[in-house]
Amino acid sequence: MLRVSDAERRARLAWRHGFARPFETVGEVADGLVGLHGSDPATVFLSIWSRIDGVTIEDVESALYDEPEVWRIWAMRRTMFMAPPDLASVMFAAASKGVVANERRKLLKIVKANHEIADPDGWIDRVSNSTVSYLQEVGRATTTEMKNNVAGLDRVLVVQQGTQPAVSMSLASRLLMVLAMDGQIAKGRPAGTWRSSQYEWLSLDAWGGRPLQVVATQDAERQLVARWLRAYGPGTFEDVKWWTGWTVAKTRAALDRAGAVEVEVGDEAALMLGDDLELSPQPDPWVALLPGLDPSVMGWKQRDWILGDLAGRLFDRNGNAGPTVWVDGTIVGGWAQRADGSIAVGLLRDVGVEATTALEREADRLSRWIGPVGLRFRFPSPYEKELRLT
Repeated sequence: MLRVSDAERRARLAWRHGFARPFETVGEVADGLVGLHGSDPATVFLSIWSRIDGVTIEDVESALYDEPEVWRIWAMRRTMFMAPPDLASVMFAAASKGVVANERRKLLKIVKANHEIADPDGWIDRVSNSTVSYLQEVGRATTTEMKNNVAGLDRVLVVQQGTQPAVSMSLASRLLMVLAMDGQIAKGRPAGTWRSSQYEWLSLDAWGGRPLQVVATQDAERQLVARWLRAYGPGTFEDVKWWTGWTVAKTRAALDRAGAVEVEVGDEAALMLGDDLELSPQPDPWVALLPGLDPSVMGWKQRDWILGDLAGRLFDRNGNAGPTVWVDGTIVGGWAQRADGSIAVGLLRDVGVEATTALEREADRLSRWIGPVGLRFRFPSPYEKELRLT
């Protein structure tokens, strides 16, 4: 069995994740990383900044909104990703359809629990169709405008959460998300700065993206696993299962169809594509400041080979990565934006004078790129909170 060293894994990461050789376009970044995490708007912009030389905020905004190179899609693990059209179609067939069905079931359960609504299933369909029709008529609208103009969308539902007290929830907050997950409507530009999470809603015509391609489910699963292995392999079976959010049986079947072969990493078995076993050249020394939820951090469930024992400082309690500092394929610390806009870099490992100096230059470059925008990641790590005050 082929044995793959940690040094080889780090070299593959450097070349395939845009550090040894930068990407050229936003679409290339999203494709090469098998999607950018979109749960936090800041992640998308900073993941791109770290991998394209000279990219501007305006460049990224144009790729997201003017003539979309990448689309928002809720896919694996119900996570929002930004992906180019071909990959988005694969993600939708392999993962999103199941997510949409599950979210629809959860919404239907909530509506049924509000007993005053007759024919809950049909009622959801009618409000959904009216919502899509309204957007087709006006092109774009805020959530408030839609609630004021679409009958039923302003309905407030009572939600019982186990033994917790019941809470009130707007139908719009759930239904609009389900319609976006299903590709019937789209999110547009944010209100405010690029890191805002308040968006207007668009009809598909106003959005300007092409319709998703139809891909057979099993073929989509095969393609998705093959893309992951090429970008993140070698990875363990648990890595693949966690990243896709699939069952054991579905994961195993997709790996078989993708032509995965076993290799050895550390003391355990891992997987690579059978046609992708060649060694990578060792890259030149490199450093990076990556945002919270960056794909190079969140691509694996088992991260000891890049993270070591730093998870408690750099991840929140739910397993969400905060901003991280990298030197030559290893996570060595974290970073945060101070109140004055400067970037504080915190090192939890000794990296030497040259790497420290390179990181200082990178922090200055990032501070100038962000400009006056106050940056707060949606899932801050304990270490980020500490560094903000330094």
